Amino acid sequence: MNRVQLSARIIERKSMRYTPAGVPALDLVLEHESTVTEAQQARKVKLDIKAVALGPVAEQLNRQDTGATFGLVGFLGATRTGRGLLLHITELNDIV
Repeated sequence: MNRVQLSARIIERKSMRYTPAGVPALDLVLEHESTVTEAQQARKVKLDIKAVALGPVAEQLNRQDTGATFGLVGFLGATRTGRGLLLHITELNDIV
């Protein structure tokens, strides 16, 4: 299973682009910060992650300001170069 669910904040947004099939695509950098429990200890997690959204999700995110916080669901894939991870956003929840 490859499913990611988290809250994040937009810290960088590129210009909207379109795939060869005409589908809107938006490249982003997101920031996530939370506290989780690991081995019965609280652990603070803070990370930046590259992400991409396609179609209506891309259009919705393109209307949001940098700094907007939202919940998302997606999956992890490789970057175009094959080096590193890319979060593919498939659903948005609670855009603030």
